[in-house]
Amino acid sequence: MAREQLGVLTALDAAKTQWYHFTAIVIAGMGFFTDAYDLFCISLVTKLLGRIYYTDITSPKPGTLPPNIAAAVNGVALCGTLTGQLFFGWLGDKLGRKKVYGMTLAVMVICSVASGLSFSKSATSVISTLCFFRFWLGFGIGGDYPLSATIMSEYANKKTRGAFIAAVFAMQGFGILAGGIVALAVSSAFDHAFKAPTYAADRAASLPPQADYVWRIILMFGAVPAGLTYYSRMKMPETARYTALVAKNAKQAAHDMSKVLNVDLEDEQEKVNEITEDSANKFGLFSRQFLARHGLHLLGTTSTWFLLDIAFYSQNLFQKDIFTAINWIPPAATMNAIHEVYRIARAQTLIALLSTVPGYWFTVAFIDRMGRFKIQMMGFFFMTVFMFALAIPYHHWTLKGNHIWFVVMYALTFFFANFGPNATTFVVPAEIFPARLRSTCHGISAAAGKAGAIVGAFGFLYAAQSKDPAKVDKGYSTGIGVRNSLIVLGCINFLGMVFTLLVPESKGQSLEELTGENEEEVSAGTRTAVNPV
Repeated sequence: MAREQLGVLTALDAAKTQWYHFTAIVIAGMGFFTDAYDLFCISLVTKLLGRIYYTDITSPKPGTLPPNIAAAVNGVALCGTLTGQLFFGWLGDKLGRKKVYGMTLAVMVICSVASGLSFSKSATSVISTLCFFRFWLGFGIGGDYPLSATIMSEYANKKTRGAFIAAVFAMQGFGILAGGIVALAVSSAFDHAFKAPTYAADRAASLPPQADYVWRIILMFGAVPAGLTYYSRMKMPETARYTALVAKNAKQAAHDMSKVLNVDLEDEQEKVNEITEDSANKFGLFSRQFLARHGLHLLGTTSTWFLLDIAFYSQNLFQKDIFTAINWIPPAATMNAIHEVYRIARAQTLIALLSTVPGYWFTVAFIDRMGRFKIQMMGFFFMTVFMFALAIPYHHWTLKGNHIWFVVMYALTFFFANFGPNATTFVVPAEIFPARLRSTCHGISAAAGKAGAIVGAFGFLYAAQSKDPAKVDKGYSTGIGVRNSLIVLGCINFLGMVFTLLVPESKGQSLEELTGENEEEVSAGTRTAVNPV
């Protein structure tokens, strides 16, 4: 039996879209803009790092990062992100969303700058310090996932909550796009200012000393958007759901939301006590009650995010390798070091502009009409279809004249990732778990995703190597090739469809209806937390 909702939460659920909604989207979204920029900009400069620190001018090919170094540079921030998601997700439920929110941003700003200031000029020192700071950068980024999603879900009204949370996540697309644009601007400026021949023409001169500044500037720029929103984050009030349902302070919740909504709200301390003292609202994460009510939901959110990120991050981090394989980016020896950054950035910017960014905003537009479940299932389905369409006739796509269609279909996999599970896996965990465990469960779901990203980043690095020993990058052993790697990713996307069946639909319901926090305890086994799909 459902008890009467708290007045302050009813006011939030029924509120019309107001300026504070957009303010919250921008403040939380700029964190995600920075997250995406910092995580994905590394793929723009890894080939440059290989040229600067690992080139042997007696070799006919420019230097590349050794396998273990490439794996560390690409994957260390993801390891930090996973750790940060678990730690800050838990801390957000213990200390409050607002208190922890500023910590994550400060870590991101400091470590973005420090990444570009990696010490010394020797390969060992630079790569070691770069990896150290990128781990802690990832740690800060990890905290942004559960906190931004939870804050937005707890501020939003129930009619457009999905769109608001998805809009925060959609800023990730602009962050990826900004990474490409910044890399284009920096590499173009340096390429024109410091003319250099191709590696094939003059091996030593193809790497001007100023190239060392290019990757540092690109990495350090990530501190700018994060720093600009720090003050605004500190001025945001704590969410009413945390203040009332977790901190049990009805007076503060009513006071904060009265100012936000510009309405008078009553202090309902007795009702807060009644809700929070209900034994059914006290179970912890590692309890039988949680397992019975939310166990399958948590399995659904963790498994789908894990599978999605294997495909999504392997594609994003290794676009440059795929484009090189189909000859869309010229062989490294036909370019100088800085111009190679420009060509990689141009290719990734086009993909982001034409497919990644639009996909996110299609989700924003349709998530509260179609629902989370349908969008996620549709996204995984089309990702599977396009991945197999790329992989099965792979040789056809490598022939001259067919490259553009490969890129179009490859871009469509990104479009349906973002108009699909990449957005919905972020939205749903912020809606279906109780307030006292919401940030923790979102952090666990997101950490499962980053575990998938690590599998994708490290696994694809080796798996995508050619089966022909003559075409394998220096230091690598033969792999299964790009074609077979794409087939594997297609199978992973299909599994995502299967596990989506465990994810409940949360469209159009209040958070308390979804979690059952407003239900009075009756006989065991009669309460349901979320409506089935």
